[in-house]
Amino acid sequence: MVTFRRGTSGPDLECTAPFLTARRVVSALGAVAALTLLTACGGDHGTAGAPQKLPGTAQPASGDRSPGGGTATSAGGTSADPAASGGTRPASSAAATGGSTTSGSRCHTSELRASVGANNPGAGQENFPLVLTNRSGRTCTIDGYPGAAFVDASGKQLGPDPKRRPGSPTKVTLAPGRSAWAGLTFSNPEVSGARTATPAALLITPPDEKATLKVTWSGGAVPVSGTSSSVFLTTFQPGTGA
Repeated sequence: MVTFRRGTSGPDLECTAPFLTARRVVSALGAVAALTLLTACGGDHGTAGAPQKLPGTAQPASGDRSPGGGTATSAGGTSADPAASGGTRPASSAAATGGSTTSGSRCHTSELRASVGANNPGAGQENFPLVLTNRSGRTCTIDGYPGAAFVDASGKQLGPDPKRRPGSPTKVTLAPGRSAWAGLTFSNPEVSGARTATPAALLITPPDEKATLKVTWSGGAVPVSGTSSSVFLTTFQPGTGA
């Protein structure tokens, strides 16, 4: 402790030995505490630097990843949009029960009856509807062009195969007893001057079938060669063309 005596020019230090010893102890403790604090701060600083290396190891561990790489993504896509997975959407009840094999599939030749409707001439053209009627007990479909060939009494084909008129095929659904028709057209031979023959029958082949249906031909002479002798077919449409 420092005191000033009256009449003196300076302080009179009255530091006792115990007091000095205490000050030394406090100073020593302060130095130790400061050193300890610095050491602790240094240790924390070294530890804090470690997370800066973590971005390289931040990827999921192998056990956290979905097996097979994209499997998890595929499963998610399937749940959200079954269609996106290419056929994972549940089948319709008809398909699931095998209904597609008995109803709504292509009409086969054995299930159809063929006929030729009345001529509807116009602008020098002869226009006949070729009619197919579903005579089976199930619903089936027709989609596209028919096949056709004029034949004589011996079954020999008369003239070349008919050509197809440009058009967009439309799938026609035929319930039992319902019909679809396609057009058969050619230029009037008396106008075109083409060579003609009178067929005994017309063979009609349903779309995507090989077996034919034979219909007696009563439409008169047809072109078989020469100028404007081509016969044309159109795609099937609902109805009879009448």
